[in-house]
Amino acid sequence: MSYSAKQIRNICLLGHSGSGKTMLVESMLNVTGVTQRLGKTPDGTTVSDYDPEEIKRQISISASVIPIEYKDHLFNVIDCPGHFGFYGEVAEALQVADLAVIVLPAKGSVPVGAERAYRMVRERNLPCMFYISKCDEENGDYNAVVDELKEKFGNQVTPIVSPILDAKKNAIGVLDVLERCAYGIHDDGKSHHIDIPEDKKNFVIESYSTLMESVAEYSEEFMDKFFAGEEFTTEEVAEGMLAGVKDATIVPVYCGSAFTGMGTEALMHGLITMGPYPMNTNPMSGVDADGEPVEVAVSAEGDTVVYVFKTVSDQYGKYSYVKVLQGTLTPDMSLINGRTGSAEKIGRLYAMCGKKASELKQLNAGDIGAISKMDKVKTGDTLSVAGYKLNPIPFAEPVYSKAISPKVKGQDDKVGVGLNRLNEEDPSFSINNNAETHQLVVSAAGDIAIDVLVSKLKSRFNVEVVLETPRVPYREKIRKVVSKQGKYKKQTGGSGQYGDVWVRFEPTDESEEMVFAEEVFGGSVPRNYFPAVEKGLRDACLHGVLAGYPVVNLKAVLYDGSYHPVDSSEIAFKTAAQLAYKAALPEASPVLLEPVGDLKVTVPDSYMGDIMGDLNKRRGRVMGMEPTKDGNQVISAEVPMAEMSEYAIDLRAMTQSRGSFTFHFLRYEQCPPAAQEKAIAEAKALNG
Repeated sequence: MSYSAKQIRNICLLGHSGSGKTMLVESMLNVTGVTQRLGKTPDGTTVSDYDPEEIKRQISISASVIPIEYKDHLFNVIDCPGHFGFYGEVAEALQVADLAVIVLPAKGSVPVGAERAYRMVRERNLPCMFYISKCDEENGDYNAVVDELKEKFGNQVTPIVSPILDAKKNAIGVLDVLERCAYGIHDDGKSHHIDIPEDKKNFVIESYSTLMESVAEYSEEFMDKFFAGEEFTTEEVAEGMLAGVKDATIVPVYCGSAFTGMGTEALMHGLITMGPYPMNTNPMSGVDADGEPVEVAVSAEGDTVVYVFKTVSDQYGKYSYVKVLQGTLTPDMSLINGRTGSAEKIGRLYAMCGKKASELKQLNAGDIGAISKMDKVKTGDTLSVAGYKLNPIPFAEPVYSKAISPKVKGQDDKVGVGLNRLNEEDPSFSINNNAETHQLVVSAAGDIAIDVLVSKLKSRFNVEVVLETPRVPYREKIRKVVSKQGKYKKQTGGSGQYGDVWVRFEPTDESEEMVFAEEVFGGSVPRNYFPAVEKGLRDACLHGVLAGYPVVNLKAVLYDGSYHPVDSSEIAFKTAAQLAYKAALPEASPVLLEPVGDLKVTVPDSYMGDIMGDLNKRRGRVMGMEPTKDGNQVISAEVPMAEMSEYAIDLRAMTQSRGSFTFHFLRYEQCPPAAQEKAIAEAKALNG
């Protein structure tokens, strides 16, 4: 079927890993008849977790789009990973979703993944709902979870559906307060209406009245009607609830069990009633072809505008996942890529359901689909008639780095090609070929994300790699003024080689690069050899005498020397300069400099003591603290880079994954003696 924007609901499922997002998708597919049996994560039979890595690890790794048709509506459900190492996928989904459903289990306290998901949707001003899963499991406590949600996020948290329990506390159905009805479950997973239990009738009446108070706040007309004791029409209730969800004065709570199908239809009905449709959401910002600010709201009218939010490049081909913001998208259209300015011919269009692709004749405004074989198109691109360039996806900075190299020599190109292909699919990790340390460094959100990259390199590109801690780019400098002669004299028959220089080496703060000067009088060294002397010294500065690191903050002054009218040459003076360097620097009180970075750690107040103690162990200097709007603290500190290699993992352990950080290079500082000895020993071991 072809759906208009008002019939479409673009929903992303968020929450902690293992909370039941993928199984909720399975239940929706099963209830609507798309599948005949419920897939299971342990069996590797779910529709949305189809990648071999997902099946092997039994967790979602990438966001998958699952279209589901229900009562003349289309739900484009984006099942997002819950593991923090794959939040780049969540960022892609949030860019195009019109509503987030945060899934959390009925057993235990509100998990950190749900907390972080709620914070992300609030930052993006995206409407959301909660879905409490696994209500039929032993020790599940729906009411306790609702109470904790209200405590953490406020009274806008509004239960719409609650479980019906039998005498043995087993969940046998759900109450829908908004519809003032109850649903039971057949053995086939389909729901059916049942009578509201007698002991729940007053609860439904009171809860419905509370909901109507929220609806009344939508307008003065509704308020007058409410106080006059008049009933709202079905349309008015839907209008008020939709407005409340959109502006976050109402955050509905649904519940159920994916394994039995309990509550699934109630949730889908709620998504139709109060889920914002694409035209009802915030416009996307960017610039037009002239660089002027522009905002694009979803509209069936106007020239076509398409946003690319995800790329999949695997054995099934390359697909660019898109959301149509304006107009209609059809195959063979020619649209301008706002990033490159070049025209792109649209390939075949598909509706993706996990790995299954069904060809489409067109995509309407508000809908999500995929275009095949768009080789020059990247995630975050805008394709339009007018050449718009909408804002890119705000990926979090990758904070965990590893040096990566092939296990078998000579396969560097295979590693590079594989990583670049994987980077097309997942722009949230970065690749840096560090010329200074001669290492290829991969940075991602965490160790699991890098482990998945390693597995994909092996399975998809047939190359095995080894991981190492990236080398720290130390520097060396001198602290004393030393003058030395460098004399190079070689006679082998015929014309020889002769170069003789006196160079004064001084510490300086003028420049990180070597500063070269000359104070030669009387032509003791002819001017035409000055460049050779400078070149010799600059080459020598690439390797210090302590551990072979580049020498900085050095001034070299050529002040005397001698030459031979026949045997002197540029190479001789270059060599003589390097001899002077090697003789002088060991006597010039050399010292190692280490890179120090600016660290900003965001953590809840309760973890402040642990974080401060840990920073002291890392030789960090705390520079200040600043509270955030959501009750966290941002700790600013200066920490040596050598102490930060495993910080992403350590912070996760210290804060139960509630902490986050950024770390950027600040400056070089003198290395303390103990740290210097350790760095020199490591460098010598590395260089043999």
